[in-house]
Amino acid sequence: MLRVAIPNKGGLAPAAAAMLREAGYRQRTDDKDLTCLDAANDVEFFYLRPRDIATYVGSGDLDLGVTGRDLLVDSGAAAEEVLTLGFGPSTFRFAAPPGRARTIADLAGARVATAYPGVVSKFFADQGIDATVVRLDGAVENAVGLGVADAIADVVDTGTTLRRAGLELVGEPVLRSEAVLIRRADAPANGPVTQIVRRLQGVLVARRYVMLAYDVRADLLEEASKLTPGIESPTISPLHREGWVAVQAMVARADVHRVMDDLYEIGARAILVNDILACRL
Repeated sequence: MLRVAIPNKGGLAPAAAAMLREAGYRQRTDDKDLTCLDAANDVEFFYLRPRDIATYVGSGDLDLGVTGRDLLVDSGAAAEEVLTLGFGPSTFRFAAPPGRARTIADLAGARVATAYPGVVSKFFADQGIDATVVRLDGAVENAVGLGVADAIADVVDTGTTLRRAGLELVGEPVLRSEAVLIRRADAPANGPVTQIVRRLQGVLVARRYVMLAYDVRADLLEEASKLTPGIESPTISPLHREGWVAVQAMVARADVHRVMDDLYEIGARAILVNDILACRL
């Protein structure tokens, strides 16, 4: 039986559960449940602290897990990304008082407070920067004002909280994170693992694409097909009305209204859009 770790709380938890439901897997109905058995798919889900998931997967006690890339890097666990899941984006950056540092290299010799010591230590080591990492739990914005550190490193959204603490961003982002599916490093991809990866890939595609259907005169088919090439090619069916065909093709959700406008301009009619609930490509 496949054993999969899922965040039990936080921003990643509801999105991870929703994605797995879309992929056909049973999920817990009570937030207090610690496990959920999906016997039909031969999978058991374990609901854990997001920060602990990489450790359990890296040790081999669990086969797969959903966590943030930042938490995976911070853990130092022997786990690796299998698939990016398209939700939970965040940016990890340095911040310091105005004038303290113009570039990340200026942090050499500084005390840097963070709740992600693994991420920061690895970055400094990779960049050859000698700095002291001060580990704190939770919010770190007040560390500089309280004299604990000279700068901080944290997940940043708009930067408003940092500015309120009298800090400004330093250099480029250290890490761009999002939710990822992980497994133990160098673990073999067996059948159950391949199946869940394929299902989640299907959900990602279904979220990015819609099915577009329309009618068009046969003599305009080539022009219309250039607008809707589909994944392999569009599906064409003759209509009872002579000289007309029905066309179906997958179209990127972000582009669908522009494509509909262009199709209408060349003479296509009965243009319909349908959501894709799941797919395999």
